[in-house]
Amino acid sequence: MNNPLLDTDRLPQFSLINPLHIEQAIDFLLLDNRQRIAALLEKTDLYTWDNTLQILEELDDHLNRAWSPVSHLHSVADNEALRRTYNACLPKLSEYATELGQNEDLYQAYKYVANSNEYLQLSQAQRSIIDHALRDFRLSGIDLDNESKQNFKETQKNLSRLQTKFEENLLDATHSWKKHITDNSQLAGLPDSALALAAQTAQREKLDGWVFTLEFPSYMPVMQYADNIHLRKEMYEAYVTRASDQGPNAGKWDNSEIMREILKLRYQLARLLGFASYAHFSLAKKMAKTPEEVMNFLTDLAKRSKDVAKDELHELQLFTRSEFGINELHAWDIAYYSEKLRQHKFNLSQEELRPYFPVPQVLKGLFAVIHQLYNLDIRVRDNIDVWHPDVQFFDIYDSANTLCGCFYLDLYARPHKRGGAWMDECIVRKKTLSGIQTPVAYLTCNFTPQVGNDPSLLTHDEVITLFHEFGHGLHHLLTKVDYPSVAGINGVPWDAVELPSQFMENWCWEREALDLIGRHYQTGEIIDDDLFERLIASKNFQTGMQMVRQLEFAIFDFRLHLESKDDHLLDIQELINEVRNQVAVIIPPAFNRFQHSFSHIFAGGYAAGYYSYKWAEVLSADAFSKFEETGIFDKTTGQEFLHSILEQGGTRDPMELFIEFRGRKPSIEPLLRHSGIAA
Repeated sequence: MNNPLLDTDRLPQFSLINPLHIEQAIDFLLLDNRQRIAALLEKTDLYTWDNTLQILEELDDHLNRAWSPVSHLHSVADNEALRRTYNACLPKLSEYATELGQNEDLYQAYKYVANSNEYLQLSQAQRSIIDHALRDFRLSGIDLDNESKQNFKETQKNLSRLQTKFEENLLDATHSWKKHITDNSQLAGLPDSALALAAQTAQREKLDGWVFTLEFPSYMPVMQYADNIHLRKEMYEAYVTRASDQGPNAGKWDNSEIMREILKLRYQLARLLGFASYAHFSLAKKMAKTPEEVMNFLTDLAKRSKDVAKDELHELQLFTRSEFGINELHAWDIAYYSEKLRQHKFNLSQEELRPYFPVPQVLKGLFAVIHQLYNLDIRVRDNIDVWHPDVQFFDIYDSANTLCGCFYLDLYARPHKRGGAWMDECIVRKKTLSGIQTPVAYLTCNFTPQVGNDPSLLTHDEVITLFHEFGHGLHHLLTKVDYPSVAGINGVPWDAVELPSQFMENWCWEREALDLIGRHYQTGEIIDDDLFERLIASKNFQTGMQMVRQLEFAIFDFRLHLESKDDHLLDIQELINEVRNQVAVIIPPAFNRFQHSFSHIFAGGYAAGYYSYKWAEVLSADAFSKFEETGIFDKTTGQEFLHSILEQGGTRDPMELFIEFRGRKPSIEPLLRHSGIAA
C-alpha cells in the first residue's frame, strides 16, 4: 500500500511514481475490482442504482485515477522502463474492459434497473449512464456466442497493442532525426526565435552551432522562413516520411504493416458485432447516424471550398512567378512562399506578432477572457508535485469562491514528449460521501520554450492552439454532473466534443479580447490599430487551401474505415492518392507518407471520426455567431453557453443542447462566412 498510484485521495505524486509501481498497482486494482464486482452481483438479484450501479461507477473511477498519471507520463516523459511496463499493462486493461462488456450478470443488472420503476425516478445523468451502458454492452459483444466473445477480446487486446506501437514508432522516428549546422550562411531568412531555439538545442546536445529537429517548433519555422531550399527539402522529406518505408530512416520504425493490421482488426471487430464496416460501428456513438450523412457533408463542403482553394493556389503561383521567377512550386516551397505572399499582401508575419504574445501575458489574458465570459477566477497554485519543472498548476473558482476544477499546464516541446496539443483527464468530477471530487485536467502543448532570459513568445497560431485546448479543459472542469461516466467530456459523442474547443478559438480574433491577451513583452503596449487591421485582413488567408486539406484527411479516414474489408484490404497509398485527386489542390511528392504519422486515426480516438473537426466547426461557428449578435463578452450569453453546453457533460443529446442554446438547429452559413468561403 506504499504504492503512490494506489493513493487516490490526492493529486498524483509524480515524483514518487517509478515503473515498478505501475504493473503492481494495475494488477492489484484489476484483481480487487473483479472480486468486488463478483461479490456485488452474487449478493443480490434486486438491483438498484445505490446497491449496484453507483458502486460500479466508484470502482471504474478508482481504476481510471490510478491509470491516468501512467498514461500521461507515457505521453510527456517517455523512457524505456516506463514504456515496457506501460505496454505490459495495456493488454490487461483491454482484457478487463472487454470482460466487463461481456459480463452477462452485469448486463442483466443494468437491464433490471432500466426496466424497474426506479428508472423513471433517477436523474437525467443516471438514466443516461444506464442507456449508454446498455448500448456499450451490445458494442462489446454481449450478444455473441462464446467463441466470438473470445475473438472479440483477443482483437481488442491486439488493437490496443498495435495502436500504442504506432505512436511509439512515430515518437522514436521524430526524435531520431537531427540536423546539425555550424555554418550560419545556411540559415538565412530564419527568425531570431528559431535560431535561438536551435542554438539552445545544440547546447543541450553539447554541440557547437545550431541543431534542428522534427519537433514542430523547430520544423515549422524552417519551412516558413529558411531561404535555403536544400534545408527545407531535407527537413520536409524527413518529416513527411517519419515511421515509413521512405526517407532518411526508411524502414527503421515503419508503420506500414501496423496500419494494415489495425485496419484488418477493426473490420473484424465491426463484423463480429454485425456492422458492415468499422465506419458503421464508429457511428453507433456519434451525432451523425449514417456513413452517407458523413460523406455527403464532407463532399458538399469540399465542393464549396475547392474553387476558392484553386484560386488561392493560382494566386500563389502567379506571385512566385512574378516576384521570384519560380515556375514550379514544390511541397517544401508552399509554406515558404505562402509566408512571403502573406507579408506582401498584408505586410504581416507570425514573427511580427510573436513579441506581443509572451506566455505570462497570454495566460493572464486568457484567464481574463474566461472571467468576463463565465465569472470565474483562475489562480496559480505552487508546490504541486509535477513531472517537469516547466509545468504549472492552476485552480478555477466560481463567483462564490468555490473551487470548480484544477489543471496542469505543460506548454513546451522537449525530448521524450509526443508532439501535438491535447487535453486529458486526470480526475473526473463525482459526488462522494464527503462532497464533490474536484475535476482535474492535463493541458499539454508543444510550443517554443523560453530561450535565455526572455519569456517564451508565441505565434498567433499557437495562441489559437492554447485557446482550443483550454476549451476542452473547460468542458471537463466546469461540468455539474456528479457521475464520472457522463461528467465533462465523458459520454459526449465524438463529433460534438470539439464544439467547446473550436468555439474558444474565436476570441483570438476579437479586438476586445486581443487587448487582454496581447501585450509587447518589452514595452507592455497592446497591438496597435494598424497591426490589428493587418491581422484581421489576413484571417482568411488561404482558408480554402486549409479547408480542403482538412477535408482530404477526413475523407481519407472515413473511406479507409468504410471500404476496408478482409477480402479487400485497401492499398492505403492508392486511396490517399485518389482522395487527393478528388479534393486537394496540392499533390505532394510520391515519397510523402503522411498516413504513417496520422496518429489521430491510427493511435488516437479519431478512427472513422476525423470528420468530427469539421462537423463540430459548424456547431462552434454558429454558437459563436450568437455572441456576435449580443456582444463577445455578453454575460447573459456566456451564462447560457455555460449552462447549456459546458456544464451538461454527456447527459443529453448534443443536438438538443445546441438547440437549447441557439434557439434553432445549426446552420453551416456562419462557418462559411468565418472561413471567407461563399455559401
